[in-house]
Amino acid sequence: MNIVAKRQSLSGHITVPGSKSHTIRALILSTLAEGTSHISNPLPSADCKSTANAIPLIGANVTFTENEWIVEGAGKNLHLPQDVVNVGNSGSLLYFLAPIAATQEGWSIFTGDQSIRKRPVDHVVDVLKQLGAEAYIARPGEKGCPLIVKGPISTKNTVRTPGSVSSQYITGLMMAALLMKGSLNIELSDPKETPYLTMTQKWLEKTGAKVSISPDFKKIQVTPPESFNAFDSTIPSDWEGVAFPLIAALLTDSDITIENIDSSGTQGDDAIVSILTSIGADIEWNKEKETLRVRGGKKSRNGIGRLSTEKLEGNELHINISGFPDAVCALAVTACFTEGTTVIEDAAMCRKKETDRLSVLVTELTKLGASVEAGDDFLVIHGHSPLLADGSPNPRFNLHGTTVESYHDHRMAMSLSCLGLALNEGERVIVKNAECCSVSFPGFYESMNSIGAEFVEIK
Repeated sequence: MNIVAKRQSLSGHITVPGSKSHTIRALILSTLAEGTSHISNPLPSADCKSTANAIPLIGANVTFTENEWIVEGAGKNLHLPQDVVNVGNSGSLLYFLAPIAATQEGWSIFTGDQSIRKRPVDHVVDVLKQLGAEAYIARPGEKGCPLIVKGPISTKNTVRTPGSVSSQYITGLMMAALLMKGSLNIELSDPKETPYLTMTQKWLEKTGAKVSISPDFKKIQVTPPESFNAFDSTIPSDWEGVAFPLIAALLTDSDITIENIDSSGTQGDDAIVSILTSIGADIEWNKEKETLRVRGGKKSRNGIGRLSTEKLEGNELHINISGFPDAVCALAVTACFTEGTTVIEDAAMCRKKETDRLSVLVTELTKLGASVEAGDDFLVIHGHSPLLADGSPNPRFNLHGTTVESYHDHRMAMSLSCLGLALNEGERVIVKNAECCSVSFPGFYESMNSIGAEFVEIK
C-alpha cells in the first residue's frame, strides 16, 4: 500500500508495542528450556511471527492468545530443524538460530525473503567453522542465504571474529553455548551494537548461565547451566518503535505522551532521548510512570520548539550510531529539520540492514530537498529548522513533498511518513510500499492516526 502524509499536529496518548529484540530472545530461549513458558506483551510483528513459526521445527510448540504467547519448550528433546528454515525478513532469527541448529548432529538449511538473501552470512560461516561445523553458502560467489550448516559445534576452540557486521550472530553463539559442554569463549576485535550483547547477557543469566563480558566487549565467556526451566516474562516496549511517534511530535506542533516506556537500560536505542534533548528537544522521561511526554513546535514549553546544534561543540551534532544502528533513519529525518550539521558516525553496519540505509537515505532525503552526503561509515546532514531563533519562518528551509520509496524497509517507511507530517502547508509525501512497517510495528498507521496523524492509504 502507499501512504500519504501531510502537515498535522498530534495530541493524546500512544502505546508502542513490545520489543522485537526481547520477544525473539524470549521465544528462542523458551524453546531451549524444559517446561512451559508464558510470554506476556509479545510483539506480534512479522519478524516475531517468523520466529514463532520456526521454533516448532526444532521441537517447541507455540499457542497464541490475545496478549500472551505460550511456549512448550523442546528442552532435552531439541532436534535438527525438520524442514528448511525460512526466516522471512528476520535477520535476528537467521543469526540466532543457525548457531543453535549447528549444536545438533546433521544438516540444516536456512533461507528467507529477497532482502534476507542479500544480507551477508559469510561471517556466520566463518565462526561455525572455527567451532568444528561444516558451513556453506549455497550460491557460488554470493555472501547471502541459502545457508547450509552441519553440526555439531563444540567449545574446543575460541571464536575470534570482528563483531562489526552485526551483534546478532554473536548473540546466536551465546545462546548456542547453552547447549554445549564447557565454556564458550568469544573474542571480538571490533564489537558493535554492544547494548544488544548486554541484553543477551541478562537473558542468559535468567537461565542460570554464567556470562562474563569485558568492559570493552572484546572478550565474552558463556558457561551453560546444568539445566534450565521454563520462565514467565513480560516484554517491555520497543525503543526502536518509540522513536517514530517521538520524532513526529518533535517536528510538529504537538503534545503527546508515549506510555509503557522501558526504563531498564537494556535497549541501546533509548540513547535517542539524550541526543535529541542536546539539540533542544522538549522531552520529559518519567521513569516511575514509564512515560515520555514530547512537545514540539508551538506546543513546546518555549513556544517555538526549534532544534539546533548551535550549543554543541563546533556547532555540530556528532552521533556514534554503532550501539543503536536501527535509529539511523529516525535521526537522519530529525536532522533535516535541525539547524546545523549532524554527523552520524561509525555507521558501516547500517549498510547491511534490510537495505543499505545510508545509501537510500541519501537518495530519498535528497528527493525531498535535504542536503545529505554519505561515506563508507558515516552520514552527514546539513539541516535547517523551519523557524529562525525568534520563531519567524526560516527562508533557508526548503524541504518539500514528493513520492518516496520505502525499499520494503520498515524503518524507512515509518521515518519518511513522519517526515511528511512536518512539511509546510500544501506539501505532502507519498510513501510507497508502506505496509512493510508491520515487520516491527504492526498497526503503526492506525496507532499514529489515533493521535491525529491522519495518514491516508491510496492505491
